Amino acid sequence: MSEETKKDTTLEAAAENNNAEASKDSKKEKSKSQTRAKRASATTESNPDGPAVDLEERVVAVNRVAKVVKGGRRFSFSALMIVGDKNGRVGFGLGKAKEVPDAIRKASQIAAKRMIKVPLDSGTIPHEILGEFDAGKILFKPAAEGTGIKAAGACRSILELAGVKDVLTKSLRGNTSHNVVKATFDALKNLRSVEQISKARGIDIKNTRIK
Repeated sequence: MSEETKKDTTLEAAAENNNAEASKDSKKEKSKSQTRAKRASATTESNPDGPAVDLEERVVAVNRVAKVVKGGRRFSFSALMIVGDKNGRVGFGLGKAKEVPDAIRKASQIAAKRMIKVPLDSGTIPHEILGEFDAGKILFKPAAEGTGIKAAGACRSILELAGVKDVLTKSLRGNTSHNVVKATFDALKNLRSVEQISKARGIDIKNTRIK
């Protein structure tokens, strides 16, 4: 075989290798784009209202946690956050990180994903309800216009960010911030509007008398 033939064969082999590498790279890029598209669609399905816009954030509690290891103690932080739009949507999240800002950022992201819809009736809640979680137990009652939010601490922050303007509350048991937050959300999740109840019972709302 002559030297020119060997060179041509080498060039052809190199070109084939380049084409094979290019096709591999294109396949990898295509698979990456498909994965990104799937993630985006999954995010859209989990949050049909789209990305969170004009949300207000409140820090409920920031705790420092120490883990004892062989070399000493390692410190980290946990943050409990409330996020809401003051229009019937509110959520809470717990974030953990080595630094406080990172813990707050994680908690805010989790809270935005866990937002729930709270039925409101002229600025107050539709009916009386009891929220309970572990040692936390809180009673909520509708209030007349102008009463304001009769609550304190984390419970008040949640009601404000949910858009509630008038409500009466009474803490029956427990004052730990985590239990208070979860008890409050337990009550808000179980609230039902007149439309929801009439639809579930198959009753025409026009023939319903509301006391």
